[in-house]
Amino acid sequence: MELVSQYRCFGGTVGFYQHTSAVCNSEMKFAVYLPPQADSEPVPVLYYLSGLTCTEENFTTKAGAQQFAAKYGLILVVPDTSPRNTGIAGENDDWDLGSGAGFYVDATEAPWSRYYNMYSYVTQELPALMAAHFPIQAERQGIFGHSMGGHGALICALKNPQQYGSVSAFAPIVAPMRCPWGQKAFSVYLGSDSSTWKAYDASELVLSTQLEHPILIDQGTADSFLEKQLMPERFEQSCRQAGQALTLRMQSGYDHSYYFIATFIEDHIRHHAEQLWG
Repeated sequence: MELVSQYRCFGGTVGFYQHTSAVCNSEMKFAVYLPPQADSEPVPVLYYLSGLTCTEENFTTKAGAQQFAAKYGLILVVPDTSPRNTGIAGENDDWDLGSGAGFYVDATEAPWSRYYNMYSYVTQELPALMAAHFPIQAERQGIFGHSMGGHGALICALKNPQQYGSVSAFAPIVAPMRCPWGQKAFSVYLGSDSSTWKAYDASELVLSTQLEHPILIDQGTADSFLEKQLMPERFEQSCRQAGQALTLRMQSGYDHSYYFIATFIEDHIRHHAEQLWG
């Protein structure tokens, strides 16, 4: 693991790192914010999964999250959204497939399956790396994300209820089997048998696995992707059917941007701190 750059921030440090990933067979990058509390003791860790086209830098530079991570005593970890420069034909052709669009699944279709294993990277390899090199309380992990990353956060939490003690999302893709973004990515990464897609669809997963802690989702009403791609009402319906505690806040006039995320970021970090610190 290599430290690429580091910056002082709200009494803590922001560091950008790169390492050779065994599960993604490529160089992966991630950012870590260490709050001042981590200087003296291990603290809980909160993973943030970014959306389509993003890298580890977007959230780290735009969301204004560090001041609240410092306030509530959480380490923030922000991985890149996909492997890069794998040599797969067409990897860089579309903004919603390939580079910047890993969708947090483990691909089963060649040639993607050799590299695009973001689910295992986020849930296994990256947490192991964090435990080995940073002062985290490994038994206290939370996860959240935006759009494609909100989808990732929800499925990671639902598939690993003992690993994550908190989960939230901004404008998540909650029914990827039913939206154009998800259908395009899943058909390429997972194959044409749509029955296998259910393993990565939050609206399906919550019907069989419920979390002991509540889920928080913020969704802007002026989001241009709301009706066609995001469809929060489907997840709300599944949660109601399953008895899963969900707070879905429809935020009037907000769109899909980081202005929206920055507005409500403290609410989300507080939500995680309350669950993780207990």
